[in-house]
Amino acid sequence: MTLHKFLAALRRRKFLIAAVLLLSLLGAGVGSALATRTYTSTAGLYFSVRTVGGVDDLAVAATFSQAQLASYATLATTPEVLRPVADRLDIDGGVDALAGQVSVTALDGTVVLDVAVTDTDPARAARIANAVADQVIRVVEDLSPATAESDQSAVEVTVVTPAAVPTSPSSPNVLLNMAAGAVLGLGLGVLLALAREALDTRVRAAEDVAELTRRPVLGSLATEPRRSRGVLMETAPHSPQAEAYRQLRTNLQFLDVGGRREEADGGHRVLTVSSSLAAEGKSTVAVNLAVALAETSARVLLVDADLRRPSVAKVLGLEGAAGLTTVLLGQAEVADVVQDWGTAGLQVLTSGPLPPNPSELLGSVGMRRLIAELRTDYDYVILDSAPLLPVADSAVLAGLVDGTLLLVNVTRVRRHQLAESLRNLAQVEAPVLGVVLNQVPRDERSYGYWAEDKAVEAPGRPARRAPGRAPEPVPARSSR
Repeated sequence: MTLHKFLAALRRRKFLIAAVLLLSLLGAGVGSALATRTYTSTAGLYFSVRTVGGVDDLAVAATFSQAQLASYATLATTPEVLRPVADRLDIDGGVDALAGQVSVTALDGTVVLDVAVTDTDPARAARIANAVADQVIRVVEDLSPATAESDQSAVEVTVVTPAAVPTSPSSPNVLLNMAAGAVLGLGLGVLLALAREALDTRVRAAEDVAELTRRPVLGSLATEPRRSRGVLMETAPHSPQAEAYRQLRTNLQFLDVGGRREEADGGHRVLTVSSSLAAEGKSTVAVNLAVALAETSARVLLVDADLRRPSVAKVLGLEGAAGLTTVLLGQAEVADVVQDWGTAGLQVLTSGPLPPNPSELLGSVGMRRLIAELRTDYDYVILDSAPLLPVADSAVLAGLVDGTLLLVNVTRVRRHQLAESLRNLAQVEAPVLGVVLNQVPRDERSYGYWAEDKAVEAPGRPARRAPGRAPEPVPARSSR
């Protein structure tokens, strides 16, 4: 995984990481609040040799004391020291319990021994620490050899730091626990995010498309605003989403879509808009793309070729009783059933009655003849077709047209589904113009260079409709 993909994965899963981090911090805080408070009190013991004849003897004595300090530390936790203390202070659990409370540290390079005692009662912790220190002195002096001049022990032990009553608990350490919780939560959140990313096979970006096909990504369409009604290109023509459709139109023109009128073949003038799955937004994209093409004063026909779940008539508010199937069955001419819509000069051929055999009808000789006729009458013919994976309609139709735009909804489509759609098109040798990503998350604040959709009233002309309102219905009329 490259650094770019790693950062992109963290950005997409930021809410998961934040949730795990908060839960970890909450757990650390609750655990610290519920933990039993304990207090630690420490007594310091200094070890020295009583008889020193000179400077050389002093160095020897210091070396001896340091060498014996580890032994004294071990001695401080033996029953010889702890049993009298446990009996005198009446410690619950006796020597074994007291041994768990006492810790001894020999400071490196010194002759000082620290005796620390931990207890839930701060006063009792200090009392036990001082008692253990006193008992260490007695045991060391009893075990050490006597000096030559007297019967006193050659090793002298002095309490240099009496144990004091602690004022704050040594455990739990709330700051340390919270810091550990933050580190643990952040690390666990990142691991979970990467695991989710590895298991998530959705096609999210152009890099994912590039791993499956060499066909270009022609457009990246963001999620339409919830307040949007009707056709976006008409209701919000200056929005960033509308500009994305115009960018898609421009990219198609660079692919020679809608070649020059006088050319015999005309380039890629008839194209289908399809998707791998249902409900990816292909009909919405087909409608808005057709409107964007009509803005260039080109003759554009939008055909609803989804003969299973047609939606163009409903989206545009047109009559759908007669349309494509009516023409294919020979019951009407194209000019009899085509309808005008909107202010850009777009013409629409709805689906008409639903047939029992959509695939056979779309692959018929009549459909071939109709496409040839439409190619000569229009600059652009956009066919909204059925999804590729559930049915074979789009694959059949894609073999008859000049090219297919494959829509990919980044919130739904998996890599294997896109690969299967591309294979289906390749089997019928259907040219794929490119891929269009839909529902791409985008921060609209970074795309703030567009005109507002405000009502503008020119002299002698009615004001333009306000943004967000559906266009006034245009009565259907025949184009002869």
